[in-house]
Amino acid sequence: MEDDLIEAVVLLPEKLFYNTGAPGIVMILNREKPKERKGKITFINASKEYCQHPQVKRLNQLAPENIERIVRAYRNFEDVEGLSRVVNLEEIKGNDYNLNVSLYVFPEDEKEEIDLSKELEEFRAIEKEENKLVSRAIEYIEKILSSGSE
Repeated sequence: MEDDLIEAVVLLPEKLFYNTGAPGIVMILNREKPKERKGKITFINASKEYCQHPQVKRLNQLAPENIERIVRAYRNFEDVEGLSRVVNLEEIKGNDYNLNVSLYVFPEDEKEEIDLSKELEEFRAIEKEENKLVSRAIEYIEKILSSGSE
């Protein structure tokens, strides 16, 4: 770090390698960093850049489009929401020299589309059913109480 040799750190997806589910990393070192990259490190969170291995059920693999996206993030040397971030060495020093990619780049979560009118309709149906059940339970309790007092 002090010699400014680290150009990028890439977090790979889990289950890429046999016998381990742990994700790997690629650390790119460069003794001759271009001027615009000096004092900075590109962090690339490629943990979501994979597809299922066609023959081995428990393994993932990098498809050409995954590799292309990772390489593009490295070459472009820019922040891409959920994928890459260029961080200056001062921020890294402030984090006790921690090079954990997920500290600097959080992958985008898939956003679920919610149909509020449909959800409200379902909620009202559940509420109606709940009210019926509560009324029925009260009736049973009242019958028990009235039969016990006779």
